[in-house]
Amino acid sequence: MRTARATVKDVAALARVSPKTVSNVLTGAVHVRPDTRARVEQAMTALDFVPNLSARGLRSGRSGVIAVALPDLATAYSADLLHFLVEAAHERGFAVQIEETADRPQRERDLLSRARAHLVDGLILNPIRLEDSVIDRADDLPPVVLIGEVEQHRTDRVLIDSRRAAKDAALHLIARGARRIAAIGGDDRPEHATATSRLRLAGFRDALIESGLDPDPAREVNLLPWSMATGAAAVRELRARGVQIDAVLAFTDSLAVGAIRELAEAGLRVPDDVLVAGFDDIEVSRFTTPSLTTVGFDRRLFAHESLRLLVERIDRPGQAPQAVTIPHHVVERESTATRIPPAG
Repeated sequence: MRTARATVKDVAALARVSPKTVSNVLTGAVHVRPDTRARVEQAMTALDFVPNLSARGLRSGRSGVIAVALPDLATAYSADLLHFLVEAAHERGFAVQIEETADRPQRERDLLSRARAHLVDGLILNPIRLEDSVIDRADDLPPVVLIGEVEQHRTDRVLIDSRRAAKDAALHLIARGARRIAAIGGDDRPEHATATSRLRLAGFRDALIESGLDPDPAREVNLLPWSMATGAAAVRELRARGVQIDAVLAFTDSLAVGAIRELAEAGLRVPDDVLVAGFDDIEVSRFTTPSLTTVGFDRRLFAHESLRLLVERIDRPGQAPQAVTIPHHVVERESTATRIPPAG
């Protein structure tokens, strides 16, 4: 015999709270003490409670769903960031729809259409280039938070100072004695440039110029897509050009891992012959041989700030756009542990 579906009142009675408290746990609209939230969630599980999202949406005009769109879901960085975004969304009572945009602006347009139709309450987007993104051209934007390096002032955004971070990483290499530093992930070809590569290349060059070194385009390589394979291919390209290098700054850790492998294949030791630094501090950077010096930042904080701004935008759509910069730091590991002696 089929039992009746559990209601909010049933959950409230079992958890010994008011129905309003159960509603607050479901919506995330009001802060609920962790011990109270845990009691309500345990009651939901015990009663096999399923919230009626369609009815709640009809009453509130909201779906209880947000969309998160990243360029490449296959990367370790994306997986790590998504973990924290989904965690932060669930803490606020939202389900998450995940999309991969790659270099297809139509996927952004589809997400904007869903938000305008109230199928999702808001969007977290990570465009590759502003000129390719619909954000720069669309009118009447729904609640949107941009994450990453695209610079604009129409929407809320969460970012790290990528130019400054790349400069700090390059200055670290220079402080370790490097003078012939290669950049993997940026060059002067506009067809390969992204918001990220432009900013990190600018920061790399800032460090060289500040240190009295001349940027050399022959030591700058940008192969797409950014991956371990293209990191290795970039080292092969540098060797084919015949340039001398004593350090590599790779614009992602994946590029750096590929570079370390290819340097070893060429008989060059890291860090004794060539220093290597990456960017993002993904998990594998701690387990490479040698372990990888990289630029790190608090991704949980990044995710929570993204959700905070999105919820504020959903609740108060008319407020001025905000930009939140998450602090970064250079994580020093074995790949830059040796000091390079001055060139003779």
